[in-house]
Amino acid sequence: MQRKALLTKYTSKFLVLLLCGMASAQAQVYKFVDENGVLNYTNIAPPGNYDYQTLRFPCYAADPKCRGVKWDKVALNTSAYNAEISAAARLNSVDVSLIRAIIHAESAYQPDAVSPKGAQGLMQLMPVTQDFLHVPDAFDPAGNIEGGTRYLAGLLDEFDGDIKLATAAYNAGPGAVEKYGGVPPFDETREYVRRVEILHRRYSEALN
Repeated sequence: MQRKALLTKYTSKFLVLLLCGMASAQAQVYKFVDENGVLNYTNIAPPGNYDYQTLRFPCYAADPKCRGVKWDKVALNTSAYNAEISAAARLNSVDVSLIRAIIHAESAYQPDAVSPKGAQGLMQLMPVTQDFLHVPDAFDPAGNIEGGTRYLAGLLDEFDGDIKLATAAYNAGPGAVEKYGGVPPFDETREYVRRVEILHRRYSEALN
């Protein structure tokens, strides 16, 4: 069987390799087991005799190819997880539009998303952050959104309501923002802040 564009090992490089060359907000990947019992991932749909699962992964800020995405043009999602987002917004006094922008930038609304660095779920909580926030299951939408919003609220409070600094801290950590006295000079963080700014503006316009 031809294994063009095929990966047979799920490593930390897997998502980055598959996302490279896919200039969209999401990458579509097919997962299946071949005749030799080997688990395969490919961006080409397997032949009809294979049972396969279709996976979707967000376009991570760490992937340079994803920086070509036109975030001012991608489709918004103003309806998914309405109850969970509204509850988290009320509980933590955070703008719904900002929560949606973070979710969109982090996971493209995919509750089972896992980044190459190990961040999990809709708001991409790192395991250490998940433990700190006492979120029992990072893949549970309600718990992830409440925990992520609570963390974001804390950052907004720490940086006196400055959304740009809080967003930078969400990506790079508050220590990095304090160290550099502003948005850290990391390409990934600057791209992340830019992405969230665009999405936040667009969600604000769409929801108001």
